[in-house]
Amino acid sequence: MDNFLALMDGFAVAMQPIYLLYALGGVLLGTAVGVLPGIGPAMSLALLMPITYTLEPTAAIIVFAGIYYGGMYGGSTTSILLNTPGESSSIVTALEGNKMAKAGRGASALATAAIGSFVAGTIATVLLSFLAPVVAVFAVQIGPVEYVALMIVAFLTVGALLGSSMLRGLASLGLGLFIALMGVDALTAQQRYTFGSPFLADGIDVVLVAVALFAVGEALYVASRLRHGPIKVIPVTGGWTKWMRKEDWKRSWKPWLRGTFIGFPIGTIPAGGADVATFVSYASERKLAKGENKKQFGKGAIEGVAGPESANNAAAAGVLVPLLTLGIPTTATAAMMLVAFQRYQIQPGPLLFETNGALVWALIASLYVGNLMLLVLNLPLVGIWVKILQIPRPYLYSGILMFAVLGAFSVNFTPIDVIILLIIGVLGFFMRRYGYPIAPMVVGLILGPIFENQLRRSLAISQGDPVALISSPVAATIYVALIVIFALSFWLRRRQRQFESMVVDATPSGTTNDEVKA
Repeated sequence: MDNFLALMDGFAVAMQPIYLLYALGGVLLGTAVGVLPGIGPAMSLALLMPITYTLEPTAAIIVFAGIYYGGMYGGSTTSILLNTPGESSSIVTALEGNKMAKAGRGASALATAAIGSFVAGTIATVLLSFLAPVVAVFAVQIGPVEYVALMIVAFLTVGALLGSSMLRGLASLGLGLFIALMGVDALTAQQRYTFGSPFLADGIDVVLVAVALFAVGEALYVASRLRHGPIKVIPVTGGWTKWMRKEDWKRSWKPWLRGTFIGFPIGTIPAGGADVATFVSYASERKLAKGENKKQFGKGAIEGVAGPESANNAAAAGVLVPLLTLGIPTTATAAMMLVAFQRYQIQPGPLLFETNGALVWALIASLYVGNLMLLVLNLPLVGIWVKILQIPRPYLYSGILMFAVLGAFSVNFTPIDVIILLIIGVLGFFMRRYGYPIAPMVVGLILGPIFENQLRRSLAISQGDPVALISSPVAATIYVALIVIFALSFWLRRRQRQFESMVVDATPSGTTNDEVKA
């Protein structure tokens, strides 16, 4: 009952006109960046991080949450009409959605994706509302030793499971931890890893690295991979109110629910987030289909759009559970939201619901509101989102680079930050070029200082005995959970790889699979 009353208080805040405008702006921008190939929510949050200097916390977090949810919606539009997913989690949607569009049923594909996203987003947000406080109650009881165990779980799972190669993921994580340790040691007051440069004495700002990796590096990579020439978008005909036939509703509602309850639990663990959830949902729908419906898979089955899009949005809500209750981001976008919290000196974790309960419940309430806004925006206004695809790519990516430079300069108003931005941005380009995932590096950069502080506290309490790090019953349970997570994640990955070959077959001629995933 207390949680329900707190949620009502959150709605009282989120429904204020000014916060409704912030939510609307967030979902509009999120949908736009989801539509554009290669420009995802993580890049958008990195570019907009400077707004934390001017907006108060509730407004900024609501904007960022709107962008997060909107990006999940927008990715389906280009997957269906262009066969080029705007988000990697929308790759599966392209398998059946584009085939439906080519068969003249693009309107039905867009409608089932939008409605499924709304259904899944709403149910998953309800689960988030009641699950997160319960997890937080248990999390309050953990001490430094247990927190070290949680950090190790986060490092190993994110480093090993995000990306195609475990070694490359761990190398990216190590690089992030190295950058996190730059600057002055808080305990000894000695400089470390500064190479004698006074500019590195205070370390490298997290926002600077995030903008460099997600904006500069990603823009360079995507711009180098996208095909040239005019973009051919499959037209959508008919009024949006007639897009879903009775048969479409009958075939879609079960995949919507199944996708929701597949995506949410996968999103709560570091198992690959929405990407894995969409592949598992697609595999489930293909296996459960019968008769003529089963024969349509590979030719434009509506279940292959409804299920994965529901799993996509449900996983997005699931990712917020470990972020808000444990302070552990399991995706790149969640890592950027963690940075946004930290800019306001707010640390997500076990005490967040006690110390900043009003902010958290306003955020959760804004997810309900934003989800409804997205349904209203995506169905009637799909023609406007399609026109965004006509923006000339040189203008688009030059604009991204310009805003990245301005954002980097605004951190400390020093030219050296721009130089660091460009250096790390080029590094990010080559990391993407050679298959090194970006997310583990950002997670290591963000959680590295927290891990160091908790590790030092744990060793101080145990008088330097490292056995104390594993002797706690809760810590031992966490390490056992780590083994279970790895086993489950590798099983999910194996299921995903069974269907990845279909993505290559569904890619338009002259387009590489890397380009689609970008």
